[in-house]
Amino acid sequence: MDVTNVRVFLRDEDRLKAFVTVTFDNCFIVRDLKIIRGHRDLFVAMPSKKRKDGTFGEVAHPLNAEMRMKIEIAVLDEYNRLLAMGDFAIIGEGM
Repeated sequence: MDVTNVRVFLRDEDRLKAFVTVTFDNCFIVRDLKIIRGHRDLFVAMPSKKRKDGTFGEVAHPLNAEMRMKIEIAVLDEYNRLLAMGDFAIIGEGM
């Protein structure tokens, strides 16, 4: 399975840097991935949903490290490309 499209929607928040939509093999889309600034670096968080007990659980995620790495590389590459271009709109800018 290949990542065939990545759309990054930048945010103007301290830890949340962007929402992301990823398309796989031009036929399957996953929305609401997040780019988060962690303690040391950026990371990609999979879409999650709040459970009845108040905890959060991923609703979609890769089943192996190889696929997780493919997704992270594609997402962070697109994020960095957008930042380098400097010609983008930030959702929530000025909030």
